[in-house]
Amino acid sequence: MDAFEAADALLTRAGEFDPNEAYAALHGHGPVLQFADRAFLVGGYDAVDRTLRDTGMVTYDGERLDAVWPGWREYRAVALFADSMLRANPPRHTRMRRLASGVFTARRVESLRAVIAEQVDEALDALGAYAQGVDLVGRLAYPLPIGVITALLGVPKADRGQFRRLAAALTGVLELNWNEQDRQLADAAADELTEYFAHLVALRRDDPRDDLVTALAAAHEADGERLTADELLANLALLLVAGFETTTNLIGNGIVLLLDHPAYAGKLREDPGLAPAYVEEVLRIDSPVQLTSRHAGAECEIGGLRVPAGAELLLLLGAANRDPARYERPDVFEPGRAGPSPLSFGAGAHYCLGAPLARLEAQVALPALLRRFPRMELIARPRRRPRMNLRGWREVAVTLA
Repeated sequence: MDAFEAADALLTRAGEFDPNEAYAALHGHGPVLQFADRAFLVGGYDAVDRTLRDTGMVTYDGERLDAVWPGWREYRAVALFADSMLRANPPRHTRMRRLASGVFTARRVESLRAVIAEQVDEALDALGAYAQGVDLVGRLAYPLPIGVITALLGVPKADRGQFRRLAAALTGVLELNWNEQDRQLADAAADELTEYFAHLVALRRDDPRDDLVTALAAAHEADGERLTADELLANLALLLVAGFETTTNLIGNGIVLLLDHPAYAGKLREDPGLAPAYVEEVLRIDSPVQLTSRHAGAECEIGGLRVPAGAELLLLLGAANRDPARYERPDVFEPGRAGPSPLSFGAGAHYCLGAPLARLEAQVALPALLRRFPRMELIARPRRRPRMNLRGWREVAVTLA
């Protein structure tokens, strides 16, 4: 396909196909493709990286949505994300992120290593009952990150079972294409999550704990820098969903890549110290987040093209991570390769707050799984989720013995 066929496929059939052929076609054209009057696809690594770090680029916050989409507040899932730091711009974004970032310090994340290792061991112990076949998404890639993020937030263990369904529904509106059914499911999930966190915040006001719900509830009620009621609930929902949805995909994608590359799996099994390099390559070649968007606040130049003020830019993180101008043999899984860090977690002010935690969970889980079950094999080719942006596997069925 040529570049414009690739753009059409990504924009109209996203989630129905493997986007990597389209990414390759876009790279053949150049780092940026103008596909409409004021709309651009950005796929080159340097162009995406620069755009993410450019303070003149803004996200789709409430003010921007008011200008282009009257009535958007009726879409409750869209409104939930708009009230969170995901869709906020400075100074509002700066204020919200500062309040949440105290929980995700490097020291606190590293202190969770032993807890994560214990949870991994518990999950692997439970897998022994499924020697004839087990879905590693449902039994490992999902339970581990949901256990970690709910512990950080202060969500009771008994409530965890509902969140996979709610996250899958809510994040439907983060895809390029979604329909009325997707909207209804997402809106219902947004209502359920905000109601849940409103109840949990009320509990934590009466019984404070050392967790993120207590900390953000206190920020909502404090003088000076604070969260509005809508921002409080929106950011709690965002942190929950983002805290495990992308990590589940990262672990699942890593499992399949290692099973498809047994020589590399053997090296990681023998030397868990290789895990950081392996996880970086998983993030690069099969990013759990494939795209994001920005709005040009002023006229600028990206990748040699003039971008007018007000233009829409779709930033293809997955394409940037396979840019042949930055990586040799970009479509080959090669842990420890030379090249820049992948852009899977973004860059600049909106760099993913939970990226260190997601990396740590994958770095612990993948070598532990390989050591515990050295003869593990896929039963059949896994099935992808019908999503492009949040890219992962619906299930990964394996035999363990």
